Amino acid sequence: MSRIQQDDRGVLLRDLANIGARGSAENENGDTFRLTFYPVAEHSRAFDPDVALVIGSRGAGKSELFRAAVGEKLLPAIARVTAGQLGRMKPERIEWLAGHPLGRDFPEMTGLRRFLTNNGADLDGPIDLWSAYLLRVLKDHLAESTFSSRSVFEKQGGDVDTIVRDFRTLGNEPILALDRMDEKLEAQDRWIIISYDELDVIGGYDWHAMVQFIHALVSFWANNARRWRRIRPKIFLRTDLFRRHAQSFGADLIKLAANRAEITWSDRNLYAMLVKRLANTSDSLREYCQESRIKFEDDADLGLIPVIKKSTDARPLIERLAGQYMGADLKKGRTFAWLLSHIRDGNGHAMPRALVWLIEQAAIQERDRPQATYNRLLDPRSLRRALDEVSKDHVLQVNTHELPWLPGVKQRLDAAGVPMPRREAEELLGRQWENSWNVKTPDARPPADDASGLVTQLIEIGVFRVRPDSRIDVPDLFMAGLGLSRKGGVRKR
Repeated sequence: MSRIQQDDRGVLLRDLANIGARGSAENENGDTFRLTFYPVAEHSRAFDPDVALVIGSRGAGKSELFRAAVGEKLLPAIARVTAGQLGRMKPERIEWLAGHPLGRDFPEMTGLRRFLTNNGADLDGPIDLWSAYLLRVLKDHLAESTFSSRSVFEKQGGDVDTIVRDFRTLGNEPILALDRMDEKLEAQDRWIIISYDELDVIGGYDWHAMVQFIHALVSFWANNARRWRRIRPKIFLRTDLFRRHAQSFGADLIKLAANRAEITWSDRNLYAMLVKRLANTSDSLREYCQESRIKFEDDADLGLIPVIKKSTDARPLIERLAGQYMGADLKKGRTFAWLLSHIRDGNGHAMPRALVWLIEQAAIQERDRPQATYNRLLDPRSLRRALDEVSKDHVLQVNTHELPWLPGVKQRLDAAGVPMPRREAEELLGRQWENSWNVKTPDARPPADDASGLVTQLIEIGVFRVRPDSRIDVPDLFMAGLGLSRKGGVRKR
């Protein structure tokens, strides 16, 4: 391979530092999203109308799938490039609608918590809420003459108490209207799929409220998924929430979970996703990938799609990018394996967002402080420093969204060294248990009743992991973000 000239190196690093809007699909415009979205054949089952429940760890791409189908209407393109993986589905006959999130058309967290407080003794209240907002989502598909009153459709989305009250005045009219709509869809050989995403933030910082609303949604669709053949739900749920509440949700969740899809990422798909982003970012990176013996197919909607049949097909590109080893020789580890092993959570899952951000941040490090040699773009030292930035960014994101109580974990661990005995972790987390867990959001509380339960929860969601000797460890993905250090670790340069 030809030696990279200094000017070319600067261009490549600039492009490499901008391969994915900080690894977040939510920040990408529609055109960019299409080019960076990698259709995983194994994920295609999530689009099946008969699959009501889709589970995956945080960052697994549930929201990206949601956007691909609902926002960008990419289902026909996905069907085309995954070579029949969508089975009997006819993408052109499926209409996707969002049931949540709905922005201004749905109550905000304070209104939802107040609704629960005001209707605490009414077990049907949250179920009626989802029923009412389903009607509003489908209003353009329901004839005006169907209802004796249209007030449930006319109120602002945040007026939850009035909307539920007006819904209840309609009696049997909603269910009959939906039955007729389902019959019409079946006659036309069409489907409407209602997708529910970002449920782990519903109710804000009140995890009890979140569980109640998710349980109500599951109950509603468990009762109606078999009633309607062409009005179908698609509930995206975090894996840890599914596992934690599978028992307490009982038969309702079992009904939906019997035919569920789970979003996971193999090493092959992770590297294919990364290569697709690289090749579609700029002409210079496309040529760089092609010079590394990566072959591509060109799709009219999704851009260049790498032909990677096994993970090692990407190794020549990764080793050209950052070298064969994370040091002078094998003692420091192989770069190809290091990239994924150091962004895995405590459950062993590596996610696309962390991998993209690791490469972006390493490029930023190299651009500002060049250290790479031997015709590489990235130096191992830049990758190690980038890993700390990935950890800080990852923890900040979960602080802001799914786990607003995580700052309290950082504060109570107080720069401790890991691994540590479980008893020590419980003692540290139990300090000032009733005090604030987030200065910016004083209402945030951990989803457990005591420190022992919190340690279990942190293990379940992958923030902690249990070593073979039963000590508690923290994966690198969370280490720097929680301000922790590894006992006996080597100081970074």
